[in-house]
Amino acid sequence: MIRVTVDLLARKLAERASIGGGRVFIQGGAAEPLQLLEIFQREPDLAAGLTFVGALVPGVNRRDWAACGARSEGTFASADWRASFEAGRFTLRPQTWFQTFGWLAQTPLDAVMMQVSPPDEGGTCSLGVAADMAPAVMDRAVFKAGLINPAMPRTQGPSIPLAAFDVVAETDAPLLTYDAGGLDPAFAVIAGRIAELIPDGGVLQFGVGKVGVAALAGLAGRRGLKIHSGMVTEPLLDALDGGVLDEVLTGMAMGTDALYRRCGEDRRIRFAPSSFTHDVRVLAAIPKLVAINSSLEVDLFGQANAEFMGGRQISGIGGLTDFLRGARLSEGGVPIVALAATAKGGSLSRIVPRLEMNAVSVPRADLAVVVTEFGTADLRGLTLEGRAQALIGVAAPQHRDGLEAAWVEMRRGM
Repeated sequence: MIRVTVDLLARKLAERASIGGGRVFIQGGAAEPLQLLEIFQREPDLAAGLTFVGALVPGVNRRDWAACGARSEGTFASADWRASFEAGRFTLRPQTWFQTFGWLAQTPLDAVMMQVSPPDEGGTCSLGVAADMAPAVMDRAVFKAGLINPAMPRTQGPSIPLAAFDVVAETDAPLLTYDAGGLDPAFAVIAGRIAELIPDGGVLQFGVGKVGVAALAGLAGRRGLKIHSGMVTEPLLDALDGGVLDEVLTGMAMGTDALYRRCGEDRRIRFAPSSFTHDVRVLAAIPKLVAINSSLEVDLFGQANAEFMGGRQISGIGGLTDFLRGARLSEGGVPIVALAATAKGGSLSRIVPRLEMNAVSVPRADLAVVVTEFGTADLRGLTLEGRAQALIGVAAPQHRDGLEAAWVEMRRGM
C-alpha cells in the first residue's frame, strides 16, 4: 500500500483500471467520491475508456459519472443522468437491491474505489454510513483505492483492513448530505394512517423518499419499535431521542453531519450489507415486519409503478419488491405502498385504471396494503372486483366516478 494525494490516486486508479476493461466500482450514498469525479471532469482524458459501476440512488446521488467522457452502469435511472441514458453512455440493469449486491459481487471489475474512516489502532477502516454495497466488492482480487476521510464515522458494521488497499489518499472533504424536502399536508395524513398499521413491537422498513420521512416522523409517543431497513434519514434522530426505537439495523444513512455523528456514537445503530438487509429469507424470519414504501401510480388491478413517468424510465426497482415480499412472509407483517392520491394540484389521479405494459414494478400478487390520504386499501384475499373497488375507495373523490367507469369497461372486455 502506498499513500498519495487525491489527484494522484485518481490517476493511478484510471491507469490500473485501463489495463483491463476499465470497469471501476464506486460507492453510492454518503460515500460517493465526488472529489474523484471533479478530477475526472477537469481531466476527461483520464476518464476516457472507463466505466463507473455502482448503485447510485436517485435524489441522493445527483451527479452524472458518465458526463466526464466515461460510461456508467447501475440499477437506477434518474433525471440527473437522463442525458447519458439517452445517449447510451449509462447502462441500466433492472434489478432489485438484493440482486444488485449479487451482481456487483460477480460483474467484471478492474478497480474498486471506497471512502472509509481512518484506521483504528488495529489498522482497520470502517465503512461507516455506507455499508450497503461495498462488502460485495471489497474481497475481490482487483486494484483497490481508498479515500481515508475523518468525516466518515466509525460505526458498528462492516470494515476493511487498511492493508487491503493498494493505494490510499487522505481527504477532509465533507460527506454527501441529503434532504428529502418539505412534506405537503397529504403526507401528514398518510403518516397517521401508516402509524395505525404498525403493531406494538413492530420492525420498520422505510423506502427512499418522502413517505418514509413522514412515517418515521409520525411515530412520536410510540415505544419498543425497531428498524430493519436499507436506508435511514434525518428523522431517525428525533425517533431515537424520543425513545421510539430500541434498535436500528440499516445498510446506509443519508442526512446531515449530525446524523452521521450519531451513527458512530449511538450503540442502538448497526450497519449491515444489502445481502443481509434485503434478503427475503432474513426478512421473512422477522416477526411484525412493516415495509413502508412508495410508488408513482397504482392501478385497479393492484399493480404499482415506481419507475416510469410519461413512458420514460426515471427510477428503478430498488428494495421495493424485496421488502414487500419479505413483509408478506413475516408473521404479523404488513407490506405497505403509500402515495399521495393525486398530482398536479389534484388534476391527475395516481390511482389509475391500468398501468402501461412496461410500467409494472410490483405485480398484483405482491401488492398488499395501499395507503393514500383518503384511506387504506388492504387487498389481501380480495377478489378481482374487490381489489378494484378498494382502490377506487382510496382515490381522490373527484376521480372516483371516472375510475369506476373505466373499471366497468375493462371488466366487460375480460
